[in-house]
Amino acid sequence: MLPVRRRTLLGSMLAAPILAGCDDADDDAVTFFFQARPQEARARMRIIAAFTERHPGIRIRTVMSGPDPLQQMLTYCAGGKCPDVLMAWELLFAGLAERGVLLDLRTMLDRDPGYAARLRADSYPTLYETFDYGGGQYALPEQWSGVFLYYNRKMFAQAGIRPPVRWSQAWSFEQFLGAAQLLTRRDGRGRVRQWGFADAWVPYYSAACFGMNNGAQWFSPPKAPSHTDIGDPRFAAGLQFYADLAVRHGVAPSVADRLSDSAADLFAGGRAAMLLGGHWLYSEFVEQDGLDFDVTVLPVGPQGGPGAITDVGCTGLAIAAHSPRREQAWEFVKFATGPIGQAIIAESGLFVPVLHSAMGSAGFAAAHARIENLEVFTGGPAASRTMVTTPAWGKVESLMSRGCNRVLRGAAQADSLGAMAGDIDALLRAPT
Repeated sequence: MLPVRRRTLLGSMLAAPILAGCDDADDDAVTFFFQARPQEARARMRIIAAFTERHPGIRIRTVMSGPDPLQQMLTYCAGGKCPDVLMAWELLFAGLAERGVLLDLRTMLDRDPGYAARLRADSYPTLYETFDYGGGQYALPEQWSGVFLYYNRKMFAQAGIRPPVRWSQAWSFEQFLGAAQLLTRRDGRGRVRQWGFADAWVPYYSAACFGMNNGAQWFSPPKAPSHTDIGDPRFAAGLQFYADLAVRHGVAPSVADRLSDSAADLFAGGRAAMLLGGHWLYSEFVEQDGLDFDVTVLPVGPQGGPGAITDVGCTGLAIAAHSPRREQAWEFVKFATGPIGQAIIAESGLFVPVLHSAMGSAGFAAAHARIENLEVFTGGPAASRTMVTTPAWGKVESLMSRGCNRVLRGAAQADSLGAMAGDIDALLRAPT
């Protein structure tokens, strides 16, 4: 299962007109809009409770999103009732910032250089810098959710496979494919009873990570890109390798196979030996009786490395630019993204924190006691790379997804995607 925050989100959301002004004079509470599963919502309520205990003069009113959080948020803002604190997504915040929805948090950080320096020192640069754009800082990171590989310990042991435990010492595409082949089981009629690999993320995002792990970027530069590198032979080869896991080698479910069973269910039910996904699945798997699992890193292609990389996969907290409760909202954002809030996140086991102090805490280790390869989590932020930051992402994604999905279905080869590059580049360079 993939939470809404990590799904493909329609570009039409960012094309909708946004009206400034979020006044609500009848309520002095700070409104906090976020998307979460029930367990995650309870963890956020713990942060709110700890905050209000320390700041009794500031009330927080939560606004839970429905299945389409960004559209709901834009509807609130267009109606003049924009929440004060907003959950931010790494792929889409740039469009909101450019349209004036989000406050540049430098205006708050510059007033307290001591705090700002302490926060930067405790932060992972890859995560902190996720939400900078055009010289502004439009959110502070609150959790890391990059992707990695879950694997079934029993199946790996039976096959005699020992996966890597560090991002700096990744396995190769060849080793990964060999493992997936050994772990795929078929019955006498050739029907798959156990897949070597399954994917619980957005497939063409996953494919892009394989391209990036073969020594190429998806877009150049990743922040405010002027062009796509989808035609780079290294990127195409990595994307093709990912597609071939299903369409050529038969070690992963095809597009049609995915319609009958979710990848997470395959792994939880012992019908897939490896699963690509993020930490959002951890709480689901840890509750499965008899599921003995651990985590490992993505593989590296022949032109990539030496270490493996993953996507940033970060969410953050932003403040509405026209919030009448800006000062109170800032106090809450500082708390939730600071040491105390991050310690609560760490010990919940539902999120991966974004500060070194919380990541190395006893609470985080205790919440993941069943994981032997904890360094996959703790080393993940440093191994993360921004996939793309552009206000044109909605339009670009619509075009990109059609071409990539043809490759993933086996209807085209990845090297054909270079023909799309000109149209994508035009979207990237067009005025927004």
